Amino acid sequence: MLRQKDYETATLSEIKALLKKHEAFESDLAAHQDRVEQIAAIAQELNELDYYDSPSVNARCQKICDQWDNLGALTQKRREALERTEKLLETIDQLYLEYAKRAAPFNNWMEGAMEDLQDTFIVHTIEEIQGLTTAHEQFKATLPDADKERLAILGIHNEVSKIVQTYHVNMAGTNPYTTITPQEINGKWDHVRQLVPRRDQALTEEHARQQHNERLRKQFGAQANVIGPWIQTKMEEIGSISIEMHGTLEDQLSHLRQYEKSIVNYKPKIDQLEGDHQLIQEALIFDNKHTNYTMEHIRVGWEQLLTTIARTINEVENQILTRDAKGISQEQMNEFRASFNHFDRKKTGMMDTDDFRACLISMGYNMGEAEFARIMSIVDPNRLGVVTFQAFIDFMSRETADTDTADQVMASFKILAGDKNYITMDELRRELPPDQAEYCIARMAPYTGPDSVPGALDYMSFSTALYGESDL
Repeated sequence: MLRQKDYETATLSEIKALLKKHEAFESDLAAHQDRVEQIAAIAQELNELDYYDSPSVNARCQKICDQWDNLGALTQKRREALERTEKLLETIDQLYLEYAKRAAPFNNWMEGAMEDLQDTFIVHTIEEIQGLTTAHEQFKATLPDADKERLAILGIHNEVSKIVQTYHVNMAGTNPYTTITPQEINGKWDHVRQLVPRRDQALTEEHARQQHNERLRKQFGAQANVIGPWIQTKMEEIGSISIEMHGTLEDQLSHLRQYEKSIVNYKPKIDQLEGDHQLIQEALIFDNKHTNYTMEHIRVGWEQLLTTIARTINEVENQILTRDAKGISQEQMNEFRASFNHFDRKKTGMMDTDDFRACLISMGYNMGEAEFARIMSIVDPNRLGVVTFQAFIDFMSRETADTDTADQVMASFKILAGDKNYITMDELRRELPPDQAEYCIARMAPYTGPDSVPGALDYMSFSTALYGESDL
């Protein structure tokens, strides 16, 4: 029993059980010490009494003592073997526990690192990609320390292997505290090292893309920050020309045509900005800190500018026609403009109902609601609630017309009609602005003279009524 080497393949808990069993055996063995000593004493006594068979007795006693001593030696040897094995297994157990404590967080760190290194990133600015690059560089700076930790963990495992080989410990099973093997740690570490340069390349490529995007933003912003204010300035200047009284209407028209030409010549810059905007869209750029202008803002502003210059030119041309047709002097036109500007309190180029009422009162009109409504129906036939400068001129020219104004208008219509006593709708539409043509067509009576043709209109009665007492 004492020569058994059952401890060689035992676990730590089994070794502790064998030790307890051995301690019990030792206690039992000690209890037999007195019996051996009694046998030796009896043999000694027989020798003293000169027992005839003393040699036989002595030999037998010696054999018993030798066997007892051998038994004691084997007991001590087994105790030492059990204690040595227990100490080795406790050392290995401590190493296993230390390995598990350090391998688990290191394994989690590697798995987190692999996930982060393979994470798909979506950035929109240089700052964002620089932030990712900085974080990646900080991560790379931790790799030497991480490698030291990996080697330390593997060193613990190697220490166990060294103990097993040196002391010929027959290990039963694997580390009870973890399933993470050195091979698994090395495999994941190699994967992390492979992913780092891939991440480097991805970040470098994205950084280059964001630099390109930033150049596009700055390029668009620089142009938009010039074009946007330019459009606004032109809108204000055109508005000033149309309401100020510098020079004649012809001078204003000349200035406006120069503006129109400069606006048309500016179109290539708009086209260039559109091209840059197209590049920005293709690059999936959604914001631009270098400008508050968007392409939509510029487009709307540009279309408004084109519309405004065309409308303003048309208005001045109509004013010239009205002035010439009604014989209004430039001084009168300036007076009309001064009055209109004064009562256009919102500076919109139009008077609202209250502005127009105030203007009439300032000119000495004493009228009730019905009379004011009649006048409004003349100057604002579409009931938009506003009075344009053209409508104001028409009204004022009728109010201030000389007695021979009707004859002047009649003479003008006669020229338009080619010296005929009547005029047709087609001639009116061809010769007059659309709103004036429709105004005349709606109010002219059919011509009934002997030289009448189908659709002929009586411009004579219309001209008389226009400056007479009629409600036309």
